[in-house]
Amino acid sequence: MSSCLLTYNEIDKQQWAALVKQSKTGNWFQSSEAYDFYASLPEMLHPFVCAVSGNGKLAAVCVGYVTQEHCRIKQFFTRRAIIVGGPCLADDCINEDVSLLLSTLRQQLSTGANAPIYIETRNFNDYSRWKSAFGKAGFEYMPHLNFHIHCADENEMWNRLSETRHRQIRKAIATGVRIEETGTEQDVKDWYRILENLYRTKVKRPLFPIDFFLAFYRKGLGKYLFVKYESKVIGGIMCPIMQGRCIYEWFVCGLDVEFKNQYPSVMATWAAMQYANGHGIPMFDIMGAGQPNVPYGVRNFKAEFGGTLMEHGRFLYVVNPLLFKIGTLGVKIQKQW
Repeated sequence: MSSCLLTYNEIDKQQWAALVKQSKTGNWFQSSEAYDFYASLPEMLHPFVCAVSGNGKLAAVCVGYVTQEHCRIKQFFTRRAIIVGGPCLADDCINEDVSLLLSTLRQQLSTGANAPIYIETRNFNDYSRWKSAFGKAGFEYMPHLNFHIHCADENEMWNRLSETRHRQIRKAIATGVRIEETGTEQDVKDWYRILENLYRTKVKRPLFPIDFFLAFYRKGLGKYLFVKYESKVIGGIMCPIMQGRCIYEWFVCGLDVEFKNQYPSVMATWAAMQYANGHGIPMFDIMGAGQPNVPYGVRNFKAEFGGTLMEHGRFLYVVNPLLFKIGTLGVKIQKQW
C-alpha cells in the first residue's frame, strides 16, 4: 500500500497520540493537544498540520503555526511558520515519507497572500538519519544547541548543578523565596508583565499577547511555576508537559536586578527540575541554547544547571529570499537599539 497524505480531520487521533508517545522524536508540541491549543487562538496563530500514513499506520505528523507581529508595517517582514520540536516521525519512518510530508507542507504554506517568509523546524531530538530527506524537500540544516537535563535522580540532579547555582538556591530559600504551583490568573498577569519587559528590553523579539498565556493557564495544558517573595510574583516559568517523558521551558523570566538575593530566574528553572523529579518526568528540555561558536549569555546561564549539551539543530526553508534578507537585517538592527 502506497503512502498517503492526511488532513487534520482524516488523522486517526488514537494513532496520533500513540505516535507522539512512542516515537523518539515525539514531543508535546506535535500532539493534537498542542494543535487544538493553537487553533483556539485564531487572532494570534494560524495552525497547520500534515500527516503521512503508510500501510494503514501513521508514519509522520507535523504540527506548527504561522505567526507575525501585530504592527502592520512589520507584518510584511515577520510572517514565519514555526514547527516547534520538529516533526514527529515513527522510528521506522522511511525517507520517502519524510520528503512527502515536508514537500507537501512546503507547497501548502508557500502559496497565498499570507504565505510565511520562511518555514523553520526547531528540533528537540535527533533527525540525522532523515537529514537527506529534509534536504530533498528543500530544507537546509542550521546548527543549533540545546540542553537536556535528566531529572529522574534527585541527588544526581543536585550534584550536577554548578557550585554557583548551589549557593544561589540556598541563599534564595534562606531569604524566604517560595515556589507556588497553583497560581491564579492574577499571578499569570503579574508574571507576564515581567516577561513582556524582558522581551522589550533584552530579548527584542516578538512575544505573544497576554491572552495566549491566559488561555494556556485556563486550559490546564501544562504548569506555571511562580517564584514568590513576600507574596509578590518576582519570576516564574511556563512549562508544557508530556507526562512520563518531558517537561519544557517554553517561557521563563525573573526580576533578577530588583531581587538580587532571591535569584528568581535561577529559582524558576530549578522549580521546573524539582517538579519533574517529583512527578515522574525524567527529562527537562530547556528549549534552546543558541548557535555553536557564537557567544550567548543565555547558554552560559543554562549550562550551570548540569544539562547535557545537544546539537539537534534546525531545518530552514526560505519561501521568500528577498523578504527573508530584509527581515533578518531588521532583527539585527532592532537588537542593537
